[in-house]
Amino acid sequence: MPHIICFAKQVPDPETPASQFKVDEAAKKVIPAPGVQQVPSQFDTIAVEAALRIKDNHPDSTITVVSLGPDPFRDTIKHCLAMGVDEGVHINDPAVNDADHWATAEVLAAAVKKLGDYDLILTGRQSVDWDMGVVGSTVAEILGVPVVTIAKQIDYAGDKVTVERVLLDGFETVEAPTPCVVTVSNELGEPRYPQLRQIMQAAKKEVKPWTLADLGISAPQNRVNLEALYVPDTSVETEVIEGETAQEKAATLAKRLSDAKLI
Repeated sequence: MPHIICFAKQVPDPETPASQFKVDEAAKKVIPAPGVQQVPSQFDTIAVEAALRIKDNHPDSTITVVSLGPDPFRDTIKHCLAMGVDEGVHINDPAVNDADHWATAEVLAAAVKKLGDYDLILTGRQSVDWDMGVVGSTVAEILGVPVVTIAKQIDYAGDKVTVERVLLDGFETVEAPTPCVVTVSNELGEPRYPQLRQIMQAAKKEVKPWTLADLGISAPQNRVNLEALYVPDTSVETEVIEGETAQEKAATLAKRLSDAKLI
């Protein structure tokens, strides 16, 4: 019976206008915008969709979603359960509410070990808030298993997976033995949207509440030193290129770009 583990994170709604977000530069933290809804990170729900597609072809599969965060993260787990995931694990411990990517990966890896045997770990290629895209690979490093990144299609065959990856100039197909970690990109397609009946069924599914004590670990130390956090200056200057003809304007523009070492 294949066991697939998915990681899911909750983030501020990415559709929120950027002007509503503020930064406390002294504390190096983002100030939560009032009234902004928290939603599952889109890439993570796409990873859940990838797991569900595997389950469609292997009905005996079990999918577990794991989320690390405070109380509201339970809503993200419930959303994944409503999509069709079988069970959820909510790691809720104040000691890791401000965990960086390495500390997050250490806790998630400990959760994987506690869950026991697994065949595949699927996670989004990156979160839609910090966009670092390293947690999945770091978990693989800690667990000592292969990792394939930025997948657009995953074919599971028991002892191996065949993954089509997204490259800057095309695609490539690779194979990896299981167990392994695969990070999933949006090219896989839109995640399925839970229907009312599925939402009601999700309310009956189990969400295991775990703390660091349940995992048998102490709070891991952050390794990322955040030097500064600020809202970038987005002011622009516009210059109108003058000239009698289009050719003259083009020549002037080309010279300006050359002087600025842009071409």
